[in-house]
Amino acid sequence: MSCANPLKHIPALAASHLKHEWILTFCLVIALAAVIAPLLVLLGLKYGTIQTLRERLVEDPIFREIRPSQTREFSPQWFDELQSWPGIGFVTPTILPLSSVISVVASGGRNSELFDLIPTAAGDPLLLENGGVVPTDGEVVLSAEAARRSAVAPGDEITVKVTRSRGGRPEHVEERLRVVSILSPRAGSLARVYAPLAFVLDVEGYKEGYAAPSRGWPGDTPQPYPSFDGALLLMPKPMLPIARSGLIINTGFGRIVDGSAKDAAELLGFPVPEELTVYNLLAPGAPVTITNLRAIEQKLRGQTGVLLPYVRGLDMAVDGSRTAPIGLSIDERQAELLGIHSTPWGRFGGTLPENGQLVHVLWPAATPTTATEIAVRAVGVAELDFPLRVAGSTSLSRPVVPVELLGVLRTATQRPIVFNPATDHFEMARGGYRGFRLYARSIDDVPALYHRLKSEGIEVIAEVEAIERIQVLDRGLSRLFWLIALLGLFGSTAVLVSSLYAAVERRRRDLGVLRLLGFARRHVFFFPIAQGIMIAALGLMLGFGGYAALAQVINHAFASELAPGEAFCTLPAQYLPIFCLATLVLATLASLVAAWRATGIDPAEVIREQ
Repeated sequence: MSCANPLKHIPALAASHLKHEWILTFCLVIALAAVIAPLLVLLGLKYGTIQTLRERLVEDPIFREIRPSQTREFSPQWFDELQSWPGIGFVTPTILPLSSVISVVASGGRNSELFDLIPTAAGDPLLLENGGVVPTDGEVVLSAEAARRSAVAPGDEITVKVTRSRGGRPEHVEERLRVVSILSPRAGSLARVYAPLAFVLDVEGYKEGYAAPSRGWPGDTPQPYPSFDGALLLMPKPMLPIARSGLIINTGFGRIVDGSAKDAAELLGFPVPEELTVYNLLAPGAPVTITNLRAIEQKLRGQTGVLLPYVRGLDMAVDGSRTAPIGLSIDERQAELLGIHSTPWGRFGGTLPENGQLVHVLWPAATPTTATEIAVRAVGVAELDFPLRVAGSTSLSRPVVPVELLGVLRTATQRPIVFNPATDHFEMARGGYRGFRLYARSIDDVPALYHRLKSEGIEVIAEVEAIERIQVLDRGLSRLFWLIALLGLFGSTAVLVSSLYAAVERRRRDLGVLRLLGFARRHVFFFPIAQGIMIAALGLMLGFGGYAALAQVINHAFASELAPGEAFCTLPAQYLPIFCLATLVLATLASLVAAWRATGIDPAEVIREQ
């Protein structure tokens, strides 16, 4: 008898043989399932236990949070850089704790409650993972405690009252906001109101006395203060030593240095008469302010002299080229003493020039210009663009601007300043933020971010120890699982190898008959392999059934300790095909020894036995 394709009959013959020796087959399947089921239970316990701990303790956003432990200023550029760090899941600036307290009155209510105002933004995990949504302008989210105390529900409106004291008078503004969601108690036990960052910054600014024009909140517009590197005192005659020394007492200046007309020309940018006595007033380690200069003027009252503040090394881009302007603000009397013309904006005083004169310029007559307005860019903390309006010409070699303008630009190298073209005024911009809310993308990212922030001198608080304990437990259970799995691997491999080899020895005559019927060695080779795969498949089914029964018993036994949706013994779906494939590959490899033995059976032995 011959067969056109003997190989396709091998699986059926192998199955018939297993069915014929069903007792031995059943014992093999039981033995294999006895290895598979405990491994599945152990893997389920490892995954279920760690997953439950991670979800309860660590994957809760509170445990992914890294909080600053000290109040300090963080620049906007620092936040931009922080966003690019690996492992950052969410970060937003915060304000001072004292500025974050607001009074909340529920719609229709009379009693007010004091709550903490917390900034939020898109992607905030504390809100999104605790039943909340990210609010937009005009909306807020309340913590569970805040909702309980104010007796509001999602969709209700609240009135936020912001108070301050300005000029000794109490002031307040009110804003009506809609509650879009209430957080679950897991988000924290404090009474908090979560609002967009823009609203929170407006609240902070209002409490500090500033206006919020977009909300109609009145207040001051913060103007920058001029600062200088020093001041030159030019006198027609030398001062007495006692008077000279008295200039630095209670004025904020630390040193007074004798100078020359050449020194003055280098600092001021224009020549001064040789007959004048020059004194250089310095405040080492600190800028010179208007307060310091006023104190000097008080001591010089009744004396003839000129006090000229100066700024060193400051230049600006004028029509694309770098220029170092001369800062000068003098009246007719001072100009006569210096031998030059006075400036249209008058002498240096205690306030910034008004009516747009702060951005006036006298252009050098040697390089005349027909423009009435010149675009200027200065580089400080941020680039500062503003116009210079030509108010006349000067015989000096460089453009002349009010010395107050140079003082403002010097301040801009330390604090961010913007120019408002609508008012022709420079205004102080937000220099930085007083804290941050930071959440790592995963618990595994928390330790690295914690140590990196600490290395940069930023003191922070994080649940690093709890996270590391869970990670140690995870690694320990992983090693235990793989150790037991390795022992089970050797045991199941030995069972399959010995059983399949013994089956080949018992069926030598039957396999020899197959050879006589036309089956080649390569066909007989697959006979033990097919049996090994079938036994492994049956063992897998029985093993999964045993695992399901044991997992049910374990989870039921610990049901009182588990929250809804939690399981103490569970396997992710993606593990199942991997485990099945690994078992079938193992069975195939274990059957190779028996398959090799089957190819060595000689059909002549069957003829001799007959």
